[in-house]
Amino acid sequence: MTNIHPDISKVIISEEELAARTRAMGAEISKDYQDKDVVLVAVLKGAVYFMADLSRQLDCQFEMDFMAVSSYGNQRDSSGVVRILKDLDVEIEGRHILIVEDILDTGLTLKYLIRKFEAAGAASVEVAACLLKDRERTGENAIDVKYVGFDIPNEFVVGYGLDYAEHYRGLPYIGVLKPEVYTD
Repeated sequence: MTNIHPDISKVIISEEELAARTRAMGAEISKDYQDKDVVLVAVLKGAVYFMADLSRQLDCQFEMDFMAVSSYGNQRDSSGVVRILKDLDVEIEGRHILIVEDILDTGLTLKYLIRKFEAAGAASVEVAACLLKDRERTGENAIDVKYVGFDIPNEFVVGYGLDYAEHYRGLPYIGVLKPEVYTD
């Protein structure tokens, strides 16, 4: 295994586990989208690593685009307000949209994007999330995630694109950040 960063208390998903699960998700997505006009939409910046790895596993035609959306800033917890920092460049009306996300935490950002794409006339909107955080999502917070890489505990994780204040994205694994790093 790769050396563990000193700010990480434990690795919960190894580089090898990430690669194996991404391959399996790619096969499933390829089958489901074989004859469809699909646009993969990565939510920047966190989903870039997952999008790159997942897209290389797909055996179907697709187009890629990126959005920059913020509900965290440099905070540990979501502010509750979603802001679009960069919108899509491609037309999505009548097309199948697969939102590629690094982590589903509160669900606020995904709910916003799903509604936005449906209102723009997408043929379908599905979600592929690398990580699904163990949180209650019922009623208005419920989100149907069709493709899930890993279910994880409700801990503050970084690596494989996930950051804290723009640090730790490049770690090749998913690790739990030590609380003393983000608390006073």
